[in-house]
Amino acid sequence: MSDKRPPKESPWATAKPLSTERKLDKRERAAVRPSYAPPPSRPAAHSAAPTSEYGEPYKTNSRHEEVRFFGRNACHAVFAHRPGDIRKVYLTEARIPEFKSALAFCVQNKLGYRVVETADLDKLTQTQHHEGICFDLRRTTPMALDDLLAALPAAPSPALLMQLDGVGNPHNFGAMLRSAAHFGINGVVLPPDSSLGLSGAAARVAEGGAEAVTIAQPRAGEDALARLRSAGFTIAATVPRGGVSLYATKLPARLALIFGAEGEGMREPLIAAADLRLNIPGSGSVESLNISASAAVLFGEYFRQHRC
Repeated sequence: MSDKRPPKESPWATAKPLSTERKLDKRERAAVRPSYAPPPSRPAAHSAAPTSEYGEPYKTNSRHEEVRFFGRNACHAVFAHRPGDIRKVYLTEARIPEFKSALAFCVQNKLGYRVVETADLDKLTQTQHHEGICFDLRRTTPMALDDLLAALPAAPSPALLMQLDGVGNPHNFGAMLRSAAHFGINGVVLPPDSSLGLSGAAARVAEGGAEAVTIAQPRAGEDALARLRSAGFTIAATVPRGGVSLYATKLPARLALIFGAEGEGMREPLIAAADLRLNIPGSGSVESLNISASAAVLFGEYFRQHRC
């Protein structure tokens, strides 16, 4: 009796590398022909060497150096803003014509790509919502808060920031980034101890908006509220009850909106430290809106008051 164990199942058992396992047909040759100028790279502040949430560099060849994005709009936005971060592309055959420029970029830069079955992408992304495309990307880290503030228009020019407190759901985060991109929010500020970041799920829900919004994170021990106030920002806590009605308030031109986590809400000391407490009035049939819906309403009202 043999003591050999069956080989471990590979999610790529049916994968077909275009360049080695079969000849390209005419359509596919056109798809990978390098006949375009690569789009501009994202600003250097978003392409710094990857570090952990604690500011320590990841080890060379660590799996943490990469993140997996999926979804058509998310991948199109990555290729448009920071193609240099692409490490590998996986796609179904049906997506070849749509992503021919990305495949040409892979050919030019000797990056790997594979044509795979839908079931393989289900395993690779751990979701069925990949829309037939997946990029392995170099992981980027948030900008320093001081760098974000330095890049903004100087006071008293209007600027809107979103600050998060305890938010951890990637789908909510992605929906907030989508609204932030739509309304032109100037940046997102994460807590110093937050592990929240641009995951594949957040990027897919953001539908490309994640590439249009700058994400910053203060250092541990840094007084973010003091930094924001010194840059001319009014700090506004969003609360389900109490405070003042959003629609009865003239919003400051330079505003930092703080959002707390679903369920737990914002920490009381942070609410107490805010300059302004805002609520969104409604029918009272439910206690409050989902955090991503609240963000969209608040961003929209700020846009109406200051940018219409």
